[in-house]
Amino acid sequence: MRLAGSMVAVWLALYAAGCGSNPPGAGTAKEEAAADARPTAVVDEANGGTIAGRVAFTGPKPERKVLSMDSTPKCAEQHKEPVLSEDAIINPNGTVKNAFVWVKAGLPEARWPMPAAAVQIDQRGCVYVPHVVGVRVGQDVEFLNSDPTNHNIHPMPRANREWNESQPPLGEKKVKQFSKQEVMVPIKCNVHPWMKVWIGVVDHPFFAVTGDDGSFTLKGLPPGEYTVEVWHERFGAQEARVSVGAGETKTADFTLKG
Repeated sequence: MRLAGSMVAVWLALYAAGCGSNPPGAGTAKEEAAADARPTAVVDEANGGTIAGRVAFTGPKPERKVLSMDSTPKCAEQHKEPVLSEDAIINPNGTVKNAFVWVKAGLPEARWPMPAAAVQIDQRGCVYVPHVVGVRVGQDVEFLNSDPTNHNIHPMPRANREWNESQPPLGEKKVKQFSKQEVMVPIKCNVHPWMKVWIGVVDHPFFAVTGDDGSFTLKGLPPGEYTVEVWHERFGAQEARVSVGAGETKTADFTLKG
């Protein structure tokens, strides 16, 4: 994508950086992000473009399965009602929950501002909360264990480093980072096979996870043409091409098929 010179001045502030960089695999994800020599970008939500839409569903509505926690009484006794699977939730308005939407292509090469806060993933009632989440490359991810039982956190990435660590009951949080963009990274608990969380690791801030109304909004985009992708663990992925100008709002609706 080619931006006009004036727009480059608005969204990309070139800075003087050191010539050196870490060799591949050196340092932590946070250190590698800090050493990034790309120009620093600005997310201008007031004057930038917006892409918004909904992720609808078509086809027979899938039934949510009841999760059996009988093998671990400390898990089962935390729930008064049956716990249902989260891999295919269709909202009452016919939209899809837990779909990950992100800008897959079209952004200028830049280093986007990093959120100060960490992303938290809790193990609560022997369920990962949330079920789908987006994080930035190099951002802190805090894994909590609010349960009175032991858990095991086991990411199974393709591009990032795999690790496998246990976490004791009500134990201290584990803080991790992912050093490479990867959509998506599945994480399981080796102790409780029904537990799973999906993490979208993205090198920019333009991503969202659909909730109870199936909607998403991506704000502050530089003017340009983008490839927007929606991903779902059961219903697959789908792309759309969207052009947006400064101050414009464009709609990108998706329909996933069961």
